[in-house]
Order: sequence, then C-alpha cells, then structure tokens
Amino acid sequence: MRTITLGPTNIEVSQLVLGTMTFGTQTPESDAHTQIDMSLDAGINFIDTAEAYPVNPMTAETAGLTEEIIGNWFAKTGRRSDVVLATKVAGPGGPMRNGAPISVDGMREAIDGSLRRLQTDYIDLYQLHWPNRGGYMFRQNWNYDPSNQDKAEIVAHMERVLTELASQVEQGRIRQVGLSNETAWGTAQWLSVAERIGGPNMVSVQNEYSLMDRLYDTDMAELSHNEQITLLAYSPLAAGILTGKYTGGAVPDGSRMSLSPDMFGRKNDRALGIAQRYVELANRHGINPVHMALAFICQRPFPTAPIFGAKTTDQLQVILDGKDVVLSNELLSEISDTHRTNPMPY
Repeated sequence: MRTITLGPTNIEVSQLVLGTMTFGTQTPESDAHTQIDMSLDAGINFIDTAEAYPVNPMTAETAGLTEEIIGNWFAKTGRRSDVVLATKVAGPGGPMRNGAPISVDGMREAIDGSLRRLQTDYIDLYQLHWPNRGGYMFRQNWNYDPSNQDKAEIVAHMERVLTELASQVEQGRIRQVGLSNETAWGTAQWLSVAERIGGPNMVSVQNEYSLMDRLYDTDMAELSHNEQITLLAYSPLAAGILTGKYTGGAVPDGSRMSLSPDMFGRKNDRALGIAQRYVELANRHGINPVHMALAFICQRPFPTAPIFGAKTTDQLQVILDGKDVVLSNELLSEISDTHRTNPMPY
C-alpha cells in the first residue's frame, strides 16, 4: 500500500482512504466492521467520516449513526491507535443543529458529539464539511455568483473558527485541521488568517475529483503543491459511473442511481457516454476501470489521496485488489487525450 504524509505534517497515511458515508443505511454495522477489518489488513490506515453521515439519504434522524458504528468498532477491537481518523463538522443547511452555519459554539458541540459517538478522546483530522459562504461544488459551478460575499465578514468568521480550533488542538482533542468543498480563494484565505494569528494551518482539502470532475486541476492544484495541502478526493469513481455498472442503461438495485436518479446532477447523456469511453479505455489496457480511476488520482502531480466507498465487502475487495496498480505513461497519455476531447461532462 502506497503511503503519503498528510500535508506538511509527520502523519503518515495510506494513499487510499476508506470512506464511510454508507455505514448505517446501505451498509449494516456488521458489514461496516468487516470493511474496516479488511481495509486495515490491506494496509489502509486512513478512515474518513462526518457527523452528518450516513447519506443516501442524509437526514437529522440518521445523522451521527456512521460515527457510532465506527466508535463501536473501536470499542470492540481496541485498535484506535491503528487508525488515522478524519471527521467533519456540518455547514449551513446540514442535518445537525437545525441546519445552523458553522460557529464557535456549534463547533464545540459538534466536536463533543463526534468524540462521544466515536468513543475516542481525539480526532486526527477535523474538517469543515462545506463553507458558510457556499461555493461552486455540487454542480453549482455552472451558475456560481460570489458577488454577494462580504470579505471582511468571511475573514472575521475564519479568525473565530481558527482561534477555537487552536484551542481544541492545544487541548489534544484535535491533531490537525482541514477543509472540504473549498475554493482556491477560500483556501488561501484560511492559510493567510492562520499565518496572521499563529495557526493552525489547514493541511488538507476534501473536494470532489475524478476522471469526470477535474475542477481541481488548475488553481487548486497549484495551491495544493505550493502550500502542501493534500487533496482528499471524494467520489473518485464519479459515484459509481466510472465502474461501468450503468453501461447500456443498466440501473442495478441498491445502486446510487437507483436511489438518486439524477446522481446529484452527475447524470446526463453526455456524462454517461464519456464514462463509457474511460471504461473502454481501461478494458483495452487490460485494467479494471475501478483500478484505473483510483490509480489515476494517486499519480497526479500534486498531493492526493482518493476516498473510496463500498456498500458491500465484495465491492471493497475489488478496490483492494487494485491497491498497488500503477498506470503506464502510455495509458496516462490516452487519459489526457480523452479528457481534452471530453471536458466537463457535468
């Protein structure tokens, strides 16, 4: 299993990250515990979750259940020290605290809740799930309008949040902090504020990234390299589109598409056609499309670690079978050609 360091820290993590957003709805607790066991046995030590999980659907009634399942695994196995654990505080409109924006008091409550559910006294990486001001993630890039943003208000909010996070780090309840669904400008502001007030620095950003969604490739990639911000790439399989399971209009029972027909804005005729090109490209090279999609992210020229999810242990085993795959320069060149002629499918 390839390993990287998390941002500029000395925390060594596996380059593949076990995502857990199905734990508690699509993945029962016993299966979830088996997935954690299998992942650790394969050399994966990095697990990502959130107070708002599970999703599909994400509701106030189920929020926190995923963390409880992971906490029960810690209690059962006593293996907390074997895991680098990441979780997140929900932003405005989320299922926690009546959808309130991120605030100092709300964050304290969120950290208390996560530690209790996870049955641990520290979180390795604490992330802001999405920014209070909004952004262009989740297919909002097509109509993104930042003209109503107030920079002074945004920076003041960042100062309050970072001051509280610094206190949490000092107390030993959090080791490192990170972002999610952030922009280049937003990430740069967090870094600037941290430098001015003495930290803590954001060491990672969890944004969507895959062969189908490459918004990160320009400004964020440059920032990521120069500021040592690790991209934790979620939806690296484009919510399953890149696996090939939707080929020919198929919609398997229990799949993401069966639960969300528009795939949260990812599904359209062009996107499915482009995904099929990547599937066929992988097949021509004798590589499982899942392995190609994950290996592509691992080989990007900026620090990356894809977060994969698997509803079942069978799906997980397919992913683990490709954990050491390295793509040839020839295949990487063909991927670039495919992207250049088929950009921005959704």
